[in-house]
This record gives sequence, C-alpha cells and structure tokens, in this order.
Amino acid sequence: MRFARSVQILFSARSACSAVNLACGRANIRVAARHRPVGVVTQAEAHSIDQRATAGMGGSRKAGPKDAADDNVETWSGKDRGDENFPVGSLLISRALRPHVHAFYSFARNADDIADAATLPADTKVARLDTMEAVLLGRCESGSPSALRLRASLAATGVTARHATDLLIAFRRDATQQRYANWDALYDYCRYSAMPVGRHVLDLHGEDRATYAPSDALCTSLQVLNHLQDCAKDLAMLDRCYLPLDLLRRHGATIEDLRGARQTAGLRSVFDALLDRVDALNAAAAGLPRRTRSRRLRLETAVIVGLARRLTRRLRQGDPLATRVGLTKGDAVASVVASLRYLR
Repeated sequence: MRFARSVQILFSARSACSAVNLACGRANIRVAARHRPVGVVTQAEAHSIDQRATAGMGGSRKAGPKDAADDNVETWSGKDRGDENFPVGSLLISRALRPHVHAFYSFARNADDIADAATLPADTKVARLDTMEAVLLGRCESGSPSALRLRASLAATGVTARHATDLLIAFRRDATQQRYANWDALYDYCRYSAMPVGRHVLDLHGEDRATYAPSDALCTSLQVLNHLQDCAKDLAMLDRCYLPLDLLRRHGATIEDLRGARQTAGLRSVFDALLDRVDALNAAAAGLPRRTRSRRLRLETAVIVGLARRLTRRLRQGDPLATRVGLTKGDAVASVVASLRYLR
C-alpha cells in the first residue's frame, strides 16, 4: 500500500496520502469532547515534535537484520510528504496543529514502508508492525521512533490512538494478503487503510462526528484512485493486486493483463467500473467542507475534494499501464481557486 493513499488524505491518503493520505473501527465516544485544546501545547513543543518527525523520516535505517545496538524496526523508503498525491499538513492547516499532522504522517509512512518492503518476509513485516503498535501504546519504549513521536503528540492533543492502530490493521493485511475478491473486500481494506487518516485529522481539529461519513468517502476515493494509478507497479514490485477479482472475471480481464504495456479493453472496463464507484464516493464527500467548522480545514478539504474529482477524470481518460496518470499544477491551482467559495 502506498501511503498518500490516500492519505491523501485529508492530510490524505498517496495515497490514499499525499497530500496526505485520509480515512471503521471507531471509538464509541466522541473524541472531540475529550480534547485537551491544542493551544496548551507551546510553540516550542510543537516545533520540537515537528522537527523530530521530520528528522525521523531520514533517520530510519534500511531494511536488514537488527543488531543489539539498533533495535529500530522502521524501514524508511526515502519518501516524504512531498512525494504524496495530496497535501500533507499543508499551510492551510494551522501552525499549532501542523506538527501533529506530520507526526501521524511519519508514523503511517514508516509503517507503510515496512508493509511494502520487497525484501522482508511477511512474518518479519508483521512483527515490526507489532513493535510499532507496542511502542505507540506504551508497552515498550524503543524500536519505533515515529511511534514514540506520535505517542507524544496524542498525549498532547488528547486524540485517540485508535486511528493509528486501525492503520496498522491495513498494513498487516498488506503484508499477508495479495488479492481482493470483490468490492466489499476492497472497501473493508479502505476502512483501515484510508478512513482513519481523515478521522484523525478531524479529531485533531475537534470536529463533529457528523464529518466522519463524508470524510470516509473522500479517503476511500483517494485510496482507490491510488490503487488505479499504481496497479501495474504494485503487481510488478509486490505481487499485489487491489483490483477486485470478480470485476476482472466479469469483464474478461486477468491479473496478468496488468503486466502489459497498455491497457486491454477488459482492463479499461474494470477501471471504469471502479471509477463509477469513485464518482459515487466523490459525490458523498462533496458535503465535507460545509460540515467542517475550522475555516482552514474547510479550505483544505475543499481543495482535496476538487483534486479527487480531477484525478478521477484524468484516470477516465488515461491509461495507467502506459504512464502514471497524475495531477498537474493546473489541477492544483484550479482546486485552490474553487475552494475559495468556502471562505464565506
């Protein structure tokens, strides 16, 4: 799974990422009601969390056997916030909250890189993800610098750890599952891979839980769009295919078709069927900005909704096997301009 995914994110989402990447196994109590205002975190503390999160992206060692002097399980790929499809903790997010968004992204990015490490066996990936969860939940104090940073962020803000542990469910699934039988199976994956990202950002801002449903739709849209963008790469590098098997059969396509230089007619039909689902998700996500109380976050979500629609259109027209279908600077500018109506 490539994080942006969407992340994507209301962040995000790649992915998704990306812009970070957004998206239940949800807590049954309203987190916003328990929030300690972020204002109690000093600028110096926020800067410290942000610096450590940023440094951690480059400080994780490469995949390989652990030794006694270094128990860090993280496997940084070299990707950071700038590599995602959608904005991750952009300037639209308030300065006080940005370090906490970055801390969540760093945790998710490192976990995603473990799940996507081509040289690690599945049981090693799962063990490393278990270590990240243990550090996050305070069951141990070493092994995952990004989990330590996120733990500090959660303590400062009062946001639940549930969204981060839900993400780990998806990453464990990535380590052990290569195929998805149908749309329901893929949607369940997105429940853990994408939806927690958006929910974390919303809780961080103290938003009402009424924002969860459109956020879930947006984050799932971004995740599926990322799956379509990277369908050939995921198969080639990880033997992983997110395209539902029943859709492939229905349209006379096969997984092996993804190894070709160009899309087949059957694959095009599969892509379009998934994009029909994405169109419905984008429609459900359209109400998110209006339900968002934070003016800055309202603009951020409006921009991302616009980008999701534009990427959907580009994937309708493009061939993800022939080239990576992505957003342009023009798409970004147009989405920002369209979001300005939410300033009122």
